[in-house]
Amino acid sequence: MIAVLGLIVGVVGGLVLQPTVPPSLQPYLPIAVVAALDALFGGMRALLDGIFDDRVFVVSFLSNAVVAALIVFLGDQLGVGTQLSTAVVVVLGIRIFSNAAAIRRHLFKA
Repeated sequence: MIAVLGLIVGVVGGLVLQPTVPPSLQPYLPIAVVAALDALFGGMRALLDGIFDDRVFVVSFLSNAVVAALIVFLGDQLGVGTQLSTAVVVVLGIRIFSNAAAIRRHLFKA
């Protein structure tokens, strides 16, 4: 229940305050969103499998975001930022779809 209330407060706060992302951080926002979705789907899969651990979820969430941001930052420094951003999105996308398939199999027994 606390998580749902936190989600509602966050969404309402975002709509009311309309925060902006500084231009220097804009390339990292899509990567952060995809990393967060990967952690979310992984957590949902673990919950359905009965092996969910909140510490593992938090560490996975933070480490995914940090590693993805570091890869994109390294790509920017090397001049290949868009290619590495694409690679990160593809890899995390594969993980998201894999977890989504496992969730579907668990829920629908198919």
